[in-house]
Amino acid sequence: ERGQVGIGTLIVFIAMVLVAAIAAGVLINTAGFLQSQAEATGQESTDLVSERVRVTSEVGIVTSDATQGELSEIRISVTGSPGADEIDLSETTIQAVGPNGQNNLVFANASVEIGSADAAATAIPADSFGVRNSTGSFVDDAVINGDEQYTIVLNPQVEPFGTSTEPFGESDES
Repeated sequence: ERGQVGIGTLIVFIAMVLVAAIAAGVLINTAGFLQSQAEATGQESTDLVSERVRVTSEVGIVTSDATQGELSEIRISVTGSPGADEIDLSETTIQAVGPNGQNNLVFANASVEIGSADAAATAIPADSFGVRNSTGSFVDDAVINGDEQYTIVLNPQVEPFGTSTEPFGESDES
């Protein structure tokens, strides 16, 4: 009878060890899952903070042949924020708000949509923006890498900035 009690105790002990091992395995798997989820959330948060375009200047250009006070182009100089990876401006959407409403502007390829690398800003089609490099030429690709600087060019004669009857001028605000 004493032997049976010892065997029963041994069986209960083995069952407790098995339950503890299974619980430890579940705990380790859960910890691994939570760690990978925390790493992904941390990377996403870092990207939201550092993967930004930094605007260094914005100006409206009035040319000598323009009507009094009428803008011929809007220039926005941009570079990457400190610590940012590559930023592809050709994949960027700009939400522009002007006196005639708002539009989402997409990248206009220099050779296809604008016509040439040295075209005027008025050649930029509606709902688009052009990008010039450091030499002032419109580009087909615009990837900000490190300290590179590009100039985003907007056509002030199309919506949301103006229409053909009422172009965006120096006294207008957006």
